[in-house]
Amino acid sequence: MDIAQDKDRTHEGMAGADLLGLTPGMVVQELGWDEDVDADLRDDIMDIIDAEMIEDPLEAVDVTILWWREEDGDVADGLVDAMTDLGDDGFIWLLTPKVGRSGFIDAASVAEGVTIAGLSLTRTANVASDWQATKVVRPKGGRR
Repeated sequence: MDIAQDKDRTHEGMAGADLLGLTPGMVVQELGWDEDVDADLRDDIMDIIDAEMIEDPLEAVDVTILWWREEDGDVADGLVDAMTDLGDDGFIWLLTPKVGRSGFIDAASVAEGVTIAGLSLTRTANVASDWQATKVVRPKGGRR
């Protein structure tokens, strides 16, 4: 893809995926997929990493994309499960529905879940019309 085409694609909707800090060659695990996920965001993520996202990895992953809704249960449990295949320097993008969307989880519940899971919340980004992403990492100097 030449630069002009890439620039056009960015304006057409890759801005959300671009905010995730992914690069070609990263191994990205996807958990929590369901019919309500943003298909364009998923496609853009796979375009950036130049590969399919995987569900059951054979090796440690660089990033886990975790789609999570209120009805999925406790955020902390989901984050702990998402850590299972994550490499030492890996991180999680917790994708939750935006305010007013079905399955919305308030920011306080997300923050509490992150803390209970022993992780740190670093930032939040608007990545799709119905979804926001929260970057979750292991604390610096934390347990491995």
